[in-house]
Amino acid sequence: MALSDLTQRFRPWLQPRKGLAIAEACIIGLVAALSAVFLKVGSGWLGTLRVQTSQVFPAFLILPAIGLSFGFIAGWLVDRLAPEASGSGIPQVKATLANVPMSLSWRVAIVKLISAIITLGSGMALGRQGPTVHVGAGLAAGMSHLVPTSPDHRRQMIAAGAGAGLAAAFNAPITGVLFIIEELLQDLSGLTLGTAIIASFIGGVVSRLLGGGTLQLNLELMQHSSNFSLPEIPFFVVLGILAGCLGALFNRGVIASIKIYQSFHLSLPLKMALAGFISGLLVVMLPESFRNYAGLREYMIISEANVSFAAIAFVSQFLLTLIAFGSGAPGGLFAPSLILGSCLGHLVGVSASYFLPVDSPTTYALAGMGGFFSAVSKVPITAIVIVFEMTTDFNLVLPLMIVSVAAYLVSEKVIPGSLYDKLLELKGITITKAASSEGILTKLTAHDVMQERVETLDADMTLEEAMQVFSRSHHRGFPVVENGKLVGIVTQSDFVTQRDSDSYILSNRQSPKNVSLREIMIPSPMTVKPQHNLTHVLYLLDRYQISRLPVVDGRKLIGIITRADIIRAQAEHLNYGNVIPESQLEPSYVVYQTRSPNIGRGRLLVPVANPETAAILLQMAAAIARDRHYEIECVQIILVSRNSSPSETPVRTAKSRRLLRQAEVLAKKWKIPLHTQIRVAHDPAQAILETIQERHINLILMGWKGETSTPGKIFGNVVDTIIRQATCEVMLIKLGNIPYFNRWLVTMAGGPNAKVAIKLLPALVTLGNHPYIRLTQVFKPSQLKPDLKVLEQATRIFMRRRKLSSNVVAIPVQANSVSEGVINLVKTEGYDVVVVGASREGLLQQAVQGNIPEAIASGVDCTVILVRGAIIDTPV
Repeated sequence: MALSDLTQRFRPWLQPRKGLAIAEACIIGLVAALSAVFLKVGSGWLGTLRVQTSQVFPAFLILPAIGLSFGFIAGWLVDRLAPEASGSGIPQVKATLANVPMSLSWRVAIVKLISAIITLGSGMALGRQGPTVHVGAGLAAGMSHLVPTSPDHRRQMIAAGAGAGLAAAFNAPITGVLFIIEELLQDLSGLTLGTAIIASFIGGVVSRLLGGGTLQLNLELMQHSSNFSLPEIPFFVVLGILAGCLGALFNRGVIASIKIYQSFHLSLPLKMALAGFISGLLVVMLPESFRNYAGLREYMIISEANVSFAAIAFVSQFLLTLIAFGSGAPGGLFAPSLILGSCLGHLVGVSASYFLPVDSPTTYALAGMGGFFSAVSKVPITAIVIVFEMTTDFNLVLPLMIVSVAAYLVSEKVIPGSLYDKLLELKGITITKAASSEGILTKLTAHDVMQERVETLDADMTLEEAMQVFSRSHHRGFPVVENGKLVGIVTQSDFVTQRDSDSYILSNRQSPKNVSLREIMIPSPMTVKPQHNLTHVLYLLDRYQISRLPVVDGRKLIGIITRADIIRAQAEHLNYGNVIPESQLEPSYVVYQTRSPNIGRGRLLVPVANPETAAILLQMAAAIARDRHYEIECVQIILVSRNSSPSETPVRTAKSRRLLRQAEVLAKKWKIPLHTQIRVAHDPAQAILETIQERHINLILMGWKGETSTPGKIFGNVVDTIIRQATCEVMLIKLGNIPYFNRWLVTMAGGPNAKVAIKLLPALVTLGNHPYIRLTQVFKPSQLKPDLKVLEQATRIFMRRRKLSSNVVAIPVQANSVSEGVINLVKTEGYDVVVVGASREGLLQQAVQGNIPEAIASGVDCTVILVRGAIIDTPV
């Protein structure tokens, strides 16, 4: 059995399933926990070595030296091996989960792990929790490439890895799950929540078993149970307000620190070396106990009242964290936020003891941890749970809630928005609500866009009968059914494969009349269920390079979905909230028209709107009309408010009639029949489509300014709609800055629209003097022997035209992409006009592979002509 047949048979087993997701989540939780323990042990060992070394050698020399050297080494690793591993890592994970293309892989995770150990060991005042989240997400992303996964499935696994990393870092599984829901993914679907819970639980348990208990808080804190009384509520409110204000100030400081480092224009290794050196100098000036950041938080929680120490600790930690984080060092803000919160809580607790009988500032220190963390990260629920999970003290819940919520509200009032979003904005990445999901692809299902009328073949049909069906149809594949149930699929390539293989039926002396379709079809084809979203459908189409997917309910075939259906659905729903449905629009109304004799073989429609471009568009239309013996139909559209009826709204037509008279003069000069009309309409695209239908238009010629200001549109509302819905041929023209039409570049790809473009060229090139035409086909550098059949066929078509035969050359070009190759040719060889043939789906395919025609039109200054053939919509 051929390898392709084996792949087809086992495809259904490779589709992502819940069992696979759960197994993956378990492995991710284990791996994330091991990496978290390794980061904790490694950074702890280096930190201990640094402290011990400072006790043996002069601290004022050794601490800055260690900070300088370790910072440079860590920065060099990140800069050379994985620049994406710089910083906290949480913004990168958040951007990846919001479908922003960022590198997240094994390499990033490993570099992040090693560089974070070195950075934390150098003495920089950063935390290991952020890097642990990044490492967990990176490991999960790398693992997701080992098995077939859809984009949704991969995002779920990355989120699970991030949650497992945080759970392992804090030994707090619930915190890991909540942080995913509250900050990173904001997704409460069953599979996402389930995999996050499993990965976080395993991460927390394994970390607890291997990491030696908990975060070293519980044993001490259990001896200092939190006390809380109602009169203390105002002090907790004050603590929340202070935490909110200072947390907002801290966030501003983080942004300012990054900008200051950027103004130095230093490489990452030098910035981190500078940060390590300054941190070492400042730590030397502080008491010796400040050299161990890991124990500073615990000391502030369990110590007796010590106002001066807490104040010094707060100020120094505040500054040291800003100095370290702004350099881009791989470290997080979780631990510094908790230390700052404990110091602030300690200060407020001591102040409260002057007014109330407060035994110890422990409760205030713990509540301050949650409050400051909430103010910085803007995740109040996670802040409450993280401190509770570390202490397991129920008496602490109410103070935590008061402080965390108050801090969040104040911080959000002072500086709205997430700090992680602002860090991404500094890199030019803006996560909006539309960008944080895959839009309509996640909302629509296969049932919403599938074609219910499906042309099928019977499994017992003979090969000869199937060949006849293929010869009569433009489809390249059909589902094969038996008793109404899907049993296989057959494509044109299957016939070719059978003809070329050693087992071809004729080699066995069998006639196509005696061979059933069952013998060559692909059994058990890849299918989708009606509830699958379009992201999953598109993933399957791309991964297995297939053009259609049957939609089945059980085994019953209920529809079929193609890539074109997905693109059409997405185009129709772009900006839907800002567009009034066509059913609410009244038909356009003709208020003026002129008619000429109907002596042409067809009609060419030219919508005229801009007097500056109308003349050249009409000149092109006339050239085509003379060549094809067409009549020209000119339409001018007057828009009125959608609150008024087009047929009842009085309008002034003087300006429009002057524009149409210009067309009449040109048509009379060229002796071409010309019809004109002025329509009053709510929507110009609707009016043009009505004209196409009423006047039986064969070709529409439209101008395009070369850009669009409409979000989500490629060419703009009107042009996108015409390209998608007009059944006639469409010719879109972007007039360039060069007023000549002598040197023509025609791109060939072998599709039917390229042939349509070639048929239009003989008429269009008459606009220039001594036209030179280059036919080209773009090949990737990896293609050693390009197929030149398409160029040869196109050349033969031109050779039939004696006037053009001597001026046509066919030369292929190598480039990484079609748009890149064409743009480079225009810029290097100076062409006046570029002609591109593109299908309806090709013109509107920005969500799938990028829009090649639009990229070409926007990337060159010369005139660009985009051609799309007529559409014949028939059921599959």
